[in-house]
Amino acid sequence: MSRPYAGRHGLGGRGEKRRRRERWLAQAPRDFVLKGTATAKPIIEVENLTKKFGPFTAVDGISFTVEKGRIFGFLGPNGAGKTTSIKMLTTLLDPTSGRVLLDGNDPAADQAGVRRTFGIVFQDPSLDDELTARENMEFHGVLYKVPAGLRRKRTEELLKVVELWDRRDSLVKQFSGGMKRRLEIARGLLHHPLILFLDEPTVGLDPQTRNHIWNYIKDLNRREGITVFFTTHYMEEAERVADRVIILDHGRIVAQGTPLALKRKARARSLEDAFIRLTGHSMRDEDASSVDSMRRIKRMWRR
Repeated sequence: MSRPYAGRHGLGGRGEKRRRRERWLAQAPRDFVLKGTATAKPIIEVENLTKKFGPFTAVDGISFTVEKGRIFGFLGPNGAGKTTSIKMLTTLLDPTSGRVLLDGNDPAADQAGVRRTFGIVFQDPSLDDELTARENMEFHGVLYKVPAGLRRKRTEELLKVVELWDRRDSLVKQFSGGMKRRLEIARGLLHHPLILFLDEPTVGLDPQTRNHIWNYIKDLNRREGITVFFTTHYMEEAERVADRVIILDHGRIVAQGTPLALKRKARARSLEDAFIRLTGHSMRDEDASSVDSMRRIKRMWRR
């Protein structure tokens, strides 16, 4: 269907101006668009990363970089290799081959040091419901060997940011799902990590709470310059908040770039439409349990 002409000063003129801007944004260097700088240092570097389980290849030679201070979306249907990739990035799983560097550090050479560069929030709750919000923060700080004075300062600072300071002495079992998520994000940032990994940070939350969670994350990204690496099944979230995204399918990267560039590549109106056209899948919920999350944390520190 042809687009109706709206005249020089009508919808047609404004639409053409908008399309020219979108074309420029899609083609311009992302550093210039976002920060006004020519280059930014990669804080995550992945080169030919591969993971095989017997004859099955879960992750097949993926390579990408994430620049410091970016919000980066990692998208893909079930079985695409997202979880396996994140496990390798966060030292929970050794790669079959390839290389990972976090802030220039190799997990294969210094796992303990690398772990202190990132925080992680798993898809399902990993808080202790029988402890208060403050006690959960304290326990995390002790685990990461944060000095007592700094623990108290960071706990107050972060609980105020996520609007939980007035509930600091309440048991977590009394919290709503959104409050628990906010506490987990604050806890993941207690030790001043450079990178925050978020696995489905808003799954199961209502739209209003999801919006609040992302506002907190974006605020923390601006305040502390933290790099955010997240997975989500909500394509509108990725389209709205991510500076760049990767679409993974069958262990391989099928597309990467800004949400706008991927929509243009797929000739799609939305990132969700682009995702479906590029992979042939719609997003499906992944299954996990809070017990699995607790086990992952425990296993990470036993390695």
